[in-house]
Amino acid sequence: MKVALFAFTGSLPCFSHALLNVLDMNERGDTAILILEGASVALLPDLLDPSKPFAALFKKVVDNKYLDCVCKGCAAKMGTLEVAQKASLPINGDMSGHPPMKDYLDKGYTIITV
Repeated sequence: MKVALFAFTGSLPCFSHALLNVLDMNERGDTAILILEGASVALLPDLLDPSKPFAALFKKVVDNKYLDCVCKGCAAKMGTLEVAQKASLPINGDMSGHPPMKDYLDKGYTIITV
């Protein structure tokens, strides 16, 4: 199974489930990728700070290349585009500043939003 998990939530406890599920699906043999959209991009400073909760999980997602991209438009709006760029995170703004879901559907991914 191929899953593209679009995380829109800006609540860290809720967002953590996106991290956990992406890791779990890949560990069980599926292909799961994470796309940060909407309010989730505001979490980047905490997710990149090793002293913060869930930073280790985020690092594992990034290190394993399960993070497909950060939304360029949302990161610009939320003030975290420079944070994402500085961390060399993949950024996508192909659809009016946002990652297009159609591209994932065309690649055979099932889309889940949280």
